[in-house]
Amino acid sequence: MTEQDIGTAESRRPGPGRDAFRMRGPGHSRERASGRRRVLRNTLLAAAALPLAGAVWIGVTGLLARSELIAAGRDLDALRQSVAPVPGAASGAVPASAQEREREVRSAAAHAARAHRLTTGPAWYPAAALPFFGGPVRTVRGAAYAADRLAGDVLSPLVRALPPATPDGRGDGMSEALMTLQRHAPEVVRAARAAAEVQADVHGLPRSTWLPAVDRARAGLARQIDHLGPVMTDASLAARVLPPLLGTQGERRYFLAFQNIAEARGTGGVPGAFAVLSADRGHLSFERFGNNTEMATAKTDLDLGADFTARYRGSDPTRVWANSNMSPHFPYAARIWAAAWREHTGERVDGVFAVDPATLSRLLRVTGPARMAGGTELTADNVVDLTERASYAMYDDVARRKAFFVEAARAAAAPLISATGDMRRLPALLVALNDAQRDGRLKVWSAHAAEQRLLESRSYSGALPDTPGPFAGLVVNNAAGSKLDYYLDRSLVWEADGCSRGDRPVTATVTLTNRAPVSGLPGYVTLREDSPPYRTRPGDNRLLVSYYAGVGASLTGATLDGRPAQLAPGVERGHSVYTLDLELPAHSSRTLVLHLLEPHADRAPVLLRQSLVTPLRATLKPDGACRV
Repeated sequence: MTEQDIGTAESRRPGPGRDAFRMRGPGHSRERASGRRRVLRNTLLAAAALPLAGAVWIGVTGLLARSELIAAGRDLDALRQSVAPVPGAASGAVPASAQEREREVRSAAAHAARAHRLTTGPAWYPAAALPFFGGPVRTVRGAAYAADRLAGDVLSPLVRALPPATPDGRGDGMSEALMTLQRHAPEVVRAARAAAEVQADVHGLPRSTWLPAVDRARAGLARQIDHLGPVMTDASLAARVLPPLLGTQGERRYFLAFQNIAEARGTGGVPGAFAVLSADRGHLSFERFGNNTEMATAKTDLDLGADFTARYRGSDPTRVWANSNMSPHFPYAARIWAAAWREHTGERVDGVFAVDPATLSRLLRVTGPARMAGGTELTADNVVDLTERASYAMYDDVARRKAFFVEAARAAAAPLISATGDMRRLPALLVALNDAQRDGRLKVWSAHAAEQRLLESRSYSGALPDTPGPFAGLVVNNAAGSKLDYYLDRSLVWEADGCSRGDRPVTATVTLTNRAPVSGLPGYVTLREDSPPYRTRPGDNRLLVSYYAGVGASLTGATLDGRPAQLAPGVERGHSVYTLDLELPAHSSRTLVLHLLEPHADRAPVLLRQSLVTPLRATLKPDGACRV
């Protein structure tokens, strides 16, 4: 390099090039470390804030979902009122139209769907998976999903299957209802399956979490779905069975028995008045009415099996009309009545129905009073007392009294037929019939085997189940020929007590009380057709008391009023049955205690309820865990 070059050269300063990089010192390293710390700190702060944000999001969306579920509940309440108005106000109530019902269920479905969407965001899933804190989250998510399915998959098809309503009640009532039900039957069957799935899902949700309010909401939802489950099962069965049962595929004819529950029999009361009911495409009509005097000579050689013959040999149910329904298994009585009617008239029937005055009371509350030919008015409030008590004092002549019963049945039938064609009253009428069958007061048997197989799964078949498992049933049959069971009170306390050699000890305590007055009753009410060899007073009653235990149960001992008692053993449809011939004086109570061993089980028994004037008071205590 020349001197000129040296003189003219500028000083070189650090720039952005390679030399500058090499000249960075310790200060710059500190800056870089500080930046990394800031990034890390911000990342940690964001990570820490994320659960808080998620919790806030869950809280906000949970409150919004709660509001949506409340709105859905209001819609469903309105829907329930429009579908099944209060029976007492049925005549003046204007039911909702099909469009209004559809609007209500669509609104409920929209609210429930929004609640479901609000609880399925990205914050809800990981929160629900948390071991402890996620319990309420899982419950809320599950409840919203259940509500969404109920509104969309269950109630929507069910509402579509309801008959169209008209403000003036005009239409073809039962016929239109059957046609609509038949058209939507597959949807109703699918809806019943969906209801069962939702019920299982809800019972699978956490029962106890750290948030009591959520637990209470889950319990309330479970109760509602548990009530809905049997309704949907009945709806599914009705969709398959009711249309043909009521003549959509050809005219049907049925024997309808009116049971007199003032004289107890296994299925309820002794068969008194009867009618023949015709059903043709939903149009109902009564062909004729009669009473038990007409059927007294009807006999049949029907074979109901060796167990039935052995158990009821002395009573001869197939040939003695008054004893034809001593068994609590209604299909036995129905088959006897159908066979006896064919023997008596040569006519076949397609099935048998049985009702009692309490059923008529429910129906009259919907249809309004009925007036008999003599001017007597039958109402929901007086029909039980009038037919089961007061009429015996009104007529000394037996023939006139029996004619009164037939006339009462005929009078009650007239408004019933009218109501089946009234679209305003039909929903309430169906609710009343459902309540009657739920209480065991309406029973149905079909002579068509396929229909009967479906019917026997439900309570209104009156079938005594023959499946294993805990069972408790108190059945009384009047053995005096009196009408004193109007005054009969019954209670049953069933209590399990741990296990013994794999079996479960059970104590069944039966208390029977005769409230009959000792004077003032008509002779026909207090008569003793059994002619006992001991002295009795008017008002004293005599009962055959049978306790039905589970399949495979055995009796280890029994006492009557604290003293050892001998009971006659028997078997019916697999059940162990123990029977006592009991004298029950007026104004007295007697207590029968049975000690049994039954096959091991950790659950309460199925309870058989015999429907009489006063309902059975039953207490079940399935305490004591049982292990094999």
